[in-house]
Amino acid sequence: MVMFKTVLFPVDRSREARQAAEMVSKLMLASGGQLYLLSVVAEDEEAMSSPELVAQILEEARGMFLDQGIATEAIERAGKPAFTICDVADEVNADLIVMGSRGLGLTDGNAQDSVTARVISLSPCPVLVVP
Repeated sequence: MVMFKTVLFPVDRSREARQAAEMVSKLMLASGGQLYLLSVVAEDEEAMSSPELVAQILEEARGMFLDQGIATEAIERAGKPAFTICDVADEVNADLIVMGSRGLGLTDGNAQDSVTARVISLSPCPVLVVP
């Protein structure tokens, strides 16, 4: 029995996302499930506001997983990251969302402002946060 048949991995250019990618690879190789990569074009985040940059990030991530024999489906969406991540998780019927922590502790005063904290509180499925 595959525990996590469908995994959603939101990607960006952060160090935390790269670290989480290693965990996603191990998880997918062990489970053999379906991996969805998501990148969100966020107008309010300068680093992720370019559709061309987001497409490039998705293609690089897809290539990395394909090199390891992990089939992926790439999804690009525009919107507010936390809400978009949760909406896509619901659409693809994700069993798990894997995210980097962005280095904010969950008890930190700014934790409520982090995308990861918002996803944890809104997610339709379990969220694995990779520190």
